[in-house]
Amino acid sequence: MRQPSARSLNIPPFIVMDVLERAQQMEREGRSVIHLEIGEPNFDTPECVRQAAIEAIEKGETKYTHSLGLLELREAISENYELRYGVAVDPGRIIVTPGTSPALLLTFAALLEDGGEVLMNDPHYACYPNFVSFLGGMPVYSPVFAQSGYFPDLEDMAARIGPRTAGVLINSPGNPTGAVLDTKILEGIAGMGVPVVSDEIYHGLVYDTMEHSILEFTEEAFVLNGFSKLYAMTGWRLGYVIAPERFVRPMQKIQQNFFISAAAFVQRAGITALRHTQTEVQEMVRTYDSRRKLLLSGLRNMGLPVPVDPQGAFYVLVDARHLDSDSHRLAFDILERVGVAVTPGIDFGSAAEGHLRFSYANSSENIREGIRRLSEYTSEVTNYEK
Repeated sequence: MRQPSARSLNIPPFIVMDVLERAQQMEREGRSVIHLEIGEPNFDTPECVRQAAIEAIEKGETKYTHSLGLLELREAISENYELRYGVAVDPGRIIVTPGTSPALLLTFAALLEDGGEVLMNDPHYACYPNFVSFLGGMPVYSPVFAQSGYFPDLEDMAARIGPRTAGVLINSPGNPTGAVLDTKILEGIAGMGVPVVSDEIYHGLVYDTMEHSILEFTEEAFVLNGFSKLYAMTGWRLGYVIAPERFVRPMQKIQQNFFISAAAFVQRAGITALRHTQTEVQEMVRTYDSRRKLLLSGLRNMGLPVPVDPQGAFYVLVDARHLDSDSHRLAFDILERVGVAVTPGIDFGSAAEGHLRFSYANSSENIREGIRRLSEYTSEVTNYEK
């Protein structure tokens, strides 16, 4: 009997999805669960965006588009980068994808030969090393630490670059840390002499600071972005990658073979999101900031240390080693005992083991209830240990 491939057997799970799926099973069984695990905005997609998709469907825009994406959407993305960062991006360098994860796949498929290395920080977004390994590459890790604000150590990164290095992968604002890289760090990474893959999916979700695109410092970069987070469009599956010109045709061919194109009516919705949702986005960001402060206060009041206040995205990384050094066991114990779903730090690499990631993409009401339940849990655990 033929067995599943080693590639499919060996890929690690995305643990936050295991948490979510167990939480959903508990809810089907009648239990109440507070979701602080996933990075999914609880806001509805703005009305004008929904209406644009409906109108596009009614006009019959349900066919394939150009494999690079609708020219009007690529022009709108180009305009956005010009307005926000002062960088000129030729729409011909933009590949629109059905979500930002396919953009990652296209990028690494074009960059990597077997054994090629991709340097990334630890902790990191859970799926990064899995994309690299799945495509025959090798993740190489440069640790970041709370005491330095989870900022990369440029000297350590430079020391890990070698002849097999195909690229450096960065994420700012960062998941799971919420760190926003400053211009000095970005300029230093841009000057390392290898292509930079910059995941900018959380751009726009920043608090008391300003984010910068890697394109302000180098054109030898792949910029990943999309509509899921800032525009509350996770289920729409719309992303894009801005690539150096010589990579566009190879990546386009991969898109043609594996994805063809993003849905036409979804791309129309993306144009509206970029051009007509400034008011809604500003209100969502203000609300996230309020939730951020609420969650930070609640976690600290119950004795869960937050080493660094997040400056962007919608996550808080908490040191929970005093409760259990095994974050996977701890996260599922919290879920089963008090019905709060959180993400184990091990999902984000060995440097985050013993930590938990909390999302404040949920409502303030649910965050308050989650804090109440977690306070009960931490009290029980610490009293038991005494």
